[in-house]
Amino acid sequence: MANWERETRMDYESKGFAVSSGFGKKPALLVVDFIIGFTDSSTPLGGDFSSQLAVTARLQTAFRKSGLPIVYTTVEYKEDLSDGGVFVKKIPSLGILRKGSPNCAVDERIRPLPGELVISKNYASSFFGTDLDSYLRGQNVDTLVITGCTTSGCVRASAVDSLQYAYHTIVVRDGVGDRAEGPHEANLFDIDAKYGDVISGDEVLNYLRGSAESGFSSGTREDFEAWWNEGRKAPA
Repeated sequence: MANWERETRMDYESKGFAVSSGFGKKPALLVVDFIIGFTDSSTPLGGDFSSQLAVTARLQTAFRKSGLPIVYTTVEYKEDLSDGGVFVKKIPSLGILRKGSPNCAVDERIRPLPGELVISKNYASSFFGTDLDSYLRGQNVDTLVITGCTTSGCVRASAVDSLQYAYHTIVVRDGVGDRAEGPHEANLFDIDAKYGDVISGDEVLNYLRGSAESGFSSGTREDFEAWWNEGRKAPA
């Protein structure tokens, strides 16, 4: 932790910021914009998010074993970009995300299963102009665990709106990424201070394991425990 961050955190905490809001009763995993246009570093929007994708894949498996919802977002525009408004004027590179382009597809490393929801959006927040909130409420979800990119853009916007829609908000520190370290760290700090809890993927897995022991149906609990124990066997 950098000196500025340590000092600012101490100041914030003394003034009542950065209190943990924790988990609610039922989480969903929200994977924000891990699409080819962002995960292929050769595109103008892209970066290397290999480690964050690996963390997301592990959480993906855990949520599936737990019988919990997973939602993915993509960004895609009409051919004439008329649905992009001022956003595409501000960031002309968004033009590579026209509907039907391979750039709009979710990265194969975390390919959605049939039945898992993929939401198309035009702007930063996963909630703005989408049916995400109504879907989550229909699933009785009260907690969002967020991975994806970029931390300073669509992840942050989604985290802020998640709080404003009254969800417990968890941002996975090692499951989100940005094109540069400065915006990434500054936004994680700010999210943790004001909008949600920034924790590691392992902490989320430990929470799910605790839920498996106390709250899942017997079949789901046994399935999750088998996966958990298999993944933690010592190498031969």
